[in-house]
Amino acid sequence: MRAIPVASAALLGAAALALTTSAATAAAGADGSGGAPAAPRKQPFSFSVSPSTVAPGGQVTLTVSGCNTSATASSGVFDTVTIPPGLTGTATVDSDARRGAVYSVTFTCRGQSGTSDLTIAGGTSAATTRSTATAAAASPQGVRGGLGGSVERMDAGEIITGAVLVLVASGGVFYVVRRHLGNRLH
Repeated sequence: MRAIPVASAALLGAAALALTTSAATAAAGADGSGGAPAAPRKQPFSFSVSPSTVAPGGQVTLTVSGCNTSATASSGVFDTVTIPPGLTGTATVDSDARRGAVYSVTFTCRGQSGTSDLTIAGGTSAATTRSTATAAAASPQGVRGGLGGSVERMDAGEIITGAVLVLVASGGVFYVVRRHLGNRLH
């Protein structure tokens, strides 16, 4: 008698795994290619912007590696910077940069280029260093939490898949409990 509920639970787990695997595969092929998405083109050099979020008027460090000639970094928010091989460059962000905006930084080496994002902070550095007591007094409405960029997009396929998984799991629990209670009554 004990094998039936265990088999039901195992079957339910296998069905849930199969549904999530097929949903992940469908999401991976959601680029319209009908299969797995194409691998991103590998750059012959690597690059970075540090910090990736900076206040207007702040400085960023631009790093390029794997480039045996001078590289350049350019953006609409600072002047073009030449980066010698094996070294880093610095750039000063325009003081009138739009707060909250995301700018592309284009790195170029030997005719190849790649981009990285640079986000302009929503406040000045003085505002971010004020004490918690001052911040609480200045914001009587409370904290505005929001999602903070954690949700990229709503995908109907993922929502439907999640709903189906919840329904299948609920149905399995209902079936096992009902069968268990039915066996106890007889």
